[in-house]
Amino acid sequence: MFTRITLRFAIALTLAMLFTPIAFKLAAQDQSSKQDRFVVHEWGTFTSVSTADGEQQWWNPLSGPSKLPSFVFRSSGRCGKGLGNDLARVRMETPVIYFYSDRDVRASVKVDFRSGCFSEWYPLARAGGQTIEWNGFVAQPGAKESFPVDGSRSHYYPARETDAAPLSIGDEQTVEQEKFLFYRGVGIFDVPLSVRLKDDQVIVRNGGPHEIGRVILFENRGGRSGWRILDALKGQATIARPALDQPVESLLREFEKTLVGQGLYEKEAAAMVKTWRDSWFEEGLRVFYIMPRNATDLILPITITPQPQELARVFVGRAEIITPEMEREIQAAVKLFGDNSPESRAAAINSVRRYGRFADPVLRGAMNNAKDNDSRMAIDELMAAVAKSIGQQ
Repeated sequence: MFTRITLRFAIALTLAMLFTPIAFKLAAQDQSSKQDRFVVHEWGTFTSVSTADGEQQWWNPLSGPSKLPSFVFRSSGRCGKGLGNDLARVRMETPVIYFYSDRDVRASVKVDFRSGCFSEWYPLARAGGQTIEWNGFVAQPGAKESFPVDGSRSHYYPARETDAAPLSIGDEQTVEQEKFLFYRGVGIFDVPLSVRLKDDQVIVRNGGPHEIGRVILFENRGGRSGWRILDALKGQATIARPALDQPVESLLREFEKTLVGQGLYEKEAAAMVKTWRDSWFEEGLRVFYIMPRNATDLILPITITPQPQELARVFVGRAEIITPEMEREIQAAVKLFGDNSPESRAAAINSVRRYGRFADPVLRGAMNNAKDNDSRMAIDELMAAVAKSIGQQ
C-alpha cells in the first residue's frame, strides 16, 4: 500500500514539475498580451468641389474664419510647390488619431502629406510643410483629463467624447494634454471619386483601383433634405437626385453605422458625426463616400512607434457639386451687386454667403467666363466683400 501511494505521489509530483513552468509561461504570455495592448484609430474628411460637368475645382478652403479654438497651432507659411495664392483642390479636414492601451505607452507618430501641406495641428508638433511629427508623447489610460478650452463653440470639442487614453506631450516646463492628435491641411491631388450632374441624375465614377465601400448622395435645398445610398462602387453608377422629404436625423444614424462598419468604435463614430453634423448637411448637393484604405495610406502615409496591434483609418470623402441652380443664383447676385446701391449690395452678399466657402469656386468660375473686364472687376469686388463679411462673423 505504501509503495503504491509513494509511486502515485512521485508521478503526480513529476507531472506538476513538468507542466507548472508551461502553465506559468502561458499565464505570463496572457498577462503580457493584455499589458501590451496598443490600438490606434483615426478618422478624417477630404473635401473637394466639382462643377456640374465633373471638373474638380481649385478653390480657397482657408477663406473665412477658422472655427478652431485659439490654442490650435497654425502654419505661418505657404505650402510651396503647386499651392499658390491660397488655392487648393482638396481640404483635409480634422483628422484625429485616438490611442487605446492598458498601461502608459510612450509613442511617436509621423504623417506625410506628399501632395499637400499641413495647416493646423494640436498638440505641439514638429511640422514642416509636408511632414508632421509628434515625438515622445505618452498615452495615459485613466489619467485625469485637463484639456485646453477657449470658450468658443468650436466643432473641435466633440471629438473628445470617446474612451481613448489622454495624451501628454512636453517637458518639465510645458506639458500639453489632449484626447487625440489633431491635424489639418490642404492638397492638390485628385480624389478617387468623380461626380457629374446630368439633368436630375448624379453620375459617380470610381477612378481608383480599389472599391469604394459606400456612397451617399445628399441634398439640402431651402432647409428640405433627402438622400440616396449606394452600398459599393467599383466602376460607375447613376443616382437620381433625391426627393426632399427625409429628415436628417435618420441619416445621422445611418452614417454612424457606416463608420462603425469601417472599424471605428461607436463613440468615435458618434463623435465624428457630431463634429461634422452642421457642415455635412448644410445647403447644397454633395456626395459622401468612404475613402478606400489603400488610397488614404497613399495620400497620408503614417508611421507609429511602437507599432500598434490594430490601426483603423476611416476617412470620409465629401464631393461638393456646383449645381446650375447655385450658378444662376450667384450670377444673379453678381448682377445685383453691380447696381451699387447699399441695399442691393447687402442683398447680393447675403445671397452668396448661403453657400459659404463653396461660393468661392463658383465666383471664380464666373470670373473666368466673364466676357468683359468690368464684369470681372465686379465679381472680384463681390468676392472680397463676401470674404470680409464672413471674416467679421
